[in-house]
Amino acid sequence: MSAKILSDTELAEGDLWVFGYGSLMWRPGFDFVEQLPARLIGEHRALCVYSFVHRGTPEQPGLVLGLDRGGACRGIAFRVADKHRTQTVAYLREREQVTSVYREVKRSVWLEDDARRRVSALAYVVDRGHAQYAGRLTPAEQLRLVRQGHGRSGPNRDYVLSTVHSLEAQGCRDPQLHRLAEFLRDDTPPHR
Repeated sequence: MSAKILSDTELAEGDLWVFGYGSLMWRPGFDFVEQLPARLIGEHRALCVYSFVHRGTPEQPGLVLGLDRGGACRGIAFRVADKHRTQTVAYLREREQVTSVYREVKRSVWLEDDARRRVSALAYVVDRGHAQYAGRLTPAEQLRLVRQGHGRSGPNRDYVLSTVHSLEAQGCRDPQLHRLAEFLRDDTPPHR
């Protein structure tokens, strides 16, 4: 399956903005010159991707985040210097497109700084037609998948808890993720 990636023309010259909404917030893995809280409107953060590599396997999938249709998402916008653009995009493609479950897109994000600037940022949006798209799962099913998931990047539980910690550090709450994190910390089953 071929990855859904932007052309060189779509990745204009100059500094590159990258929008992180999951593990990119707490483990970007690339050099950047600035990071700012940001909001993307039109898509929301959702545990909607079966993880077959980083946080699970095909036999025991985990569950990771994707940007899915509708709503808004708070995250972090990273500004990458032009001189690091090519290596950053290559790194992100290797990391995010390992199974081609995301579409690589440019989205407008609003920086939550004094100027409230709007920039065009590279983002990874879930491909709803991909076999790894999980859609909306019950809290119990999310918890089961996260508890069982363990992949190349470690336990799925750590992924969820690290994302929640990063959101809290920004003064942000994601009700769905925070509720799941409580169950993971307490090791209790969710109410249906």
